[in-house]
Amino acid sequence: MLPKLALIDPALTYDLPPAITASTGLDALTQLIEPYVSSRANAMTDALCLEGIRRAARSLKLAYQAARDKNSESHAPSCAAREDMAVASLFGGLALANAGLGAVHGFAGPIGGMFHAPHGAVCAALLPHVMDANIRALLQRESESESLRRYKEIARLLTGSGDAKEEDAVAWVQNTVAELHVPSLGTYGITRQHTATLVEKATHASSMKANPTVLTTDELAEILERAL
Repeated sequence: MLPKLALIDPALTYDLPPAITASTGLDALTQLIEPYVSSRANAMTDALCLEGIRRAARSLKLAYQAARDKNSESHAPSCAAREDMAVASLFGGLALANAGLGAVHGFAGPIGGMFHAPHGAVCAALLPHVMDANIRALLQRESESESLRRYKEIARLLTGSGDAKEEDAVAWVQNTVAELHVPSLGTYGITRQHTATLVEKATHASSMKANPTVLTTDELAEILERAL
């Protein structure tokens, strides 16, 4: 399904409640990070992802705070934050359509099919653990991988520090997920008993094919169980 015309109007998001602002905003960030480190990344998607991550880094928390504080004296900062997140979401959609996704969405598809769980919240709960697993796997098995350099660039954009390392990106996302009160996957009835089934389904998901490295079943199980 490809639109002939897409109208991206951030004003339509001004009244979103905090929880939906958090989950959709973190989903937009996920859909920028995964294509950027994807095995199918290219120059066009890189440009979209970098600008999108930059916007999400400066505006995701502001948009969430504005959603919590409806009585703010000035709407200008929140309007700018909503515009940033709308652009970030658009860029993520363009990027994933051309560079694919990764293990977060490899899991999110099966989880969405088996449980009554909102897609954005699922992606948000999984994102820091997938990033951590990918970085550790790359360091162990592909230490010269271009994707490791890309995780460092993500860390610099998220933290604003030129000296940021790969693990700083994970910490930033983990802290943001907590700060925005994103629920764990266990909230939706997912337990360790579902691990084997979800891992098996995730390994065959189309999104998993673009993950920057091939994760083992043990690594995938660890991701899922850390997100419970």
